[in-house]
This record gives sequence, C-alpha cells and structure tokens, in this order.
Amino acid sequence: MKYIEIKITTNHAGTEAVAAALLDLGITDIAVDDPADVEEIMEKKEGYEWDYIEDDVITGLDRAPVVSVFMEDTPESRELARAVETKIRGLRDDVKKGVYGDGVTFGELSAEVNFEDDSQWKDRWKEYFKPSAVSESIVVKPTWEEYHNPGDKLVIEIDPGMAFGTGTHATTSMCIRMLEKYMKKGGAETVLDVGCGSGILSIAAAKLGARDVLGIDIDETAVEVAKENIALNGVSDIASAGAGDLTKGVDYRADIVVANLMADLVIMLSKDAAKHMTCGGYFISSGILVEKEETVKEKLEEEGFNIVETAEEDEWCCIVAQVRPEE
Repeated sequence: MKYIEIKITTNHAGTEAVAAALLDLGITDIAVDDPADVEEIMEKKEGYEWDYIEDDVITGLDRAPVVSVFMEDTPESRELARAVETKIRGLRDDVKKGVYGDGVTFGELSAEVNFEDDSQWKDRWKEYFKPSAVSESIVVKPTWEEYHNPGDKLVIEIDPGMAFGTGTHATTSMCIRMLEKYMKKGGAETVLDVGCGSGILSIAAAKLGARDVLGIDIDETAVEVAKENIALNGVSDIASAGAGDLTKGVDYRADIVVANLMADLVIMLSKDAAKHMTCGGYFISSGILVEKEETVKEKLEEEGFNIVETAEEDEWCCIVAQVRPEE
C-alpha cells in the first residue's frame, strides 16, 4: 500500500501544541515518539512495566521528539498534508511572536512529508523465520514455508500475526522443551498457558499429548491469533483460547501451568498459579532475565513451590517449579 508519512520534529513542550494543531485539521490518529516517555518508563513506577530495554533505545534518548501522521496516499490526503505543512509554519510563527509566552520554544517545528510504499518491506521479517527444531520432537514451521517431515517430528504451523510467539525466541523454545520433558515425566493431561500470545505453547502441549489445554491472554488480538493458529494445527478439539487474567475470573485447574511472560509478572502470578494447579503440578515460567532468576525462585518458594530445574539460554532463563505437598 502506498501511504503518506508526515514527521513533525519538535521538543517535549511542543508535542501537545502540535497535537492540538493537527486536531484542528481533523487529524486524530497520531504517533508521538518522545524520549521523555522512555525515561519515564525507565523510572519503573510499577515493577512489571518493563524488564528489558534494548541498548539502542537508551542511546537515542537525546533525540528530538517527533509527532507522526500516517495516511493512505490519495488526492485528498495529499491536500491534507499540505495543510499540515501550512499549519506547522503558522505554529512556528506564533511561537516566535510569543503567543505561548516569552522565551517559550517548541524546538525545530519542521514538517517533513514522505511518500512511501510498504509493499517492499512489510513482510521482510518473514525471510528470517524458517522451520526450526525447538525440542527433541517439535519443529516450528511458519505457514508460508515448506517443510519435509522425516516422519518422527511433531510440526507446529504458526503465523504470529500481531502476537508474540514464533518459537524461535530462547524463552519460547525453553518452555517447549520443558513442556515436553515434564508432560512425559508427570503424565500431565491438562495445561494452562498464561499469556498465550500466538498460541504456540498451547499447540505444543496439545501435540505432546495433553487431553485439555486452555490458553489465556489479556490481549484480545493475541487471543484471536491463538484461536486461528489452534485451528490451523487441527487441535481445536483439545486446545482453546480466551481472554482472561489469571488473577481473576479464570476457573481452571491444570497439571501444568506455563507462563512465558517476564520476571515481575511471574512473581505477581506465582500465588495465583498455585491456586490453579493440581497437587504435585508443575509451573513452567520463562521470559526471565538470568539476573532476576534468584529473585523469582525465592518468590516461588515463598508461595509454596519447590524449584525442580532451571535452564539458561543467552540472557534468559526458564524455571520449573512444583507445588509443594501439604504437610
């Protein structure tokens, strides 16, 4: 699709004024890239808000804020783009006149209009998502790739869409390997997949022999993607997905609860995970940075779990814990 991108460079103080100017033109869908927002997140007002930030995000904190507008390329939107340029020039003049106060500046206040075509790059990431063996018996295959099964592999076809979970990330593959191991070891029949994303772990559990699997996610888009992938893999008679929060409104007890989230969310959910597990059940959790492994393990033990096993890959770890028998 051909589209128009308008990038308005300003400063932190100017983002609201630019948004108001765009609203005057009837433009309500905008994207604000302001490094101050990243700094606010890094202050971590809530422990679960973030766990890992790429270095290139941190090194770009000195960049100027940009307000962006994206529109389909039509004659009407081209006219609107010209109106935006005129509006921003007028805003710049008002700042110079002191309309917003003496000494107030909104930074560069420049509008750059680009005409783009996303057909060349929107699916470029798919070139790097290939069939991959993620455990002893499971191969994950994107829907658009071919794979010749030698006959002894369980193949999961996946299209992650807008949801997390291709199977190639270390946290996902570790969860799959632990599912495979502990489903065989403990004879697990029921599995609860918390934060199911694309549904890949739910599908893996179903293909590994579970009798019933429930995937839940607070993101309704992820739930729809999971449902589509579950149907695609022919396991709808075993696995299902729905919108849900483990801390409330989920009435399900499982032999295995698997949660590929992040350290602070695993900590938050550890108490509720125990309530949704059968006696002697296993809690498989990942999305945990190695540096937070001990903190998570301590919390799990505090909530009545015994740590059974841990695995590490790259900077991530996976923890398997078992509900402690009541004394």
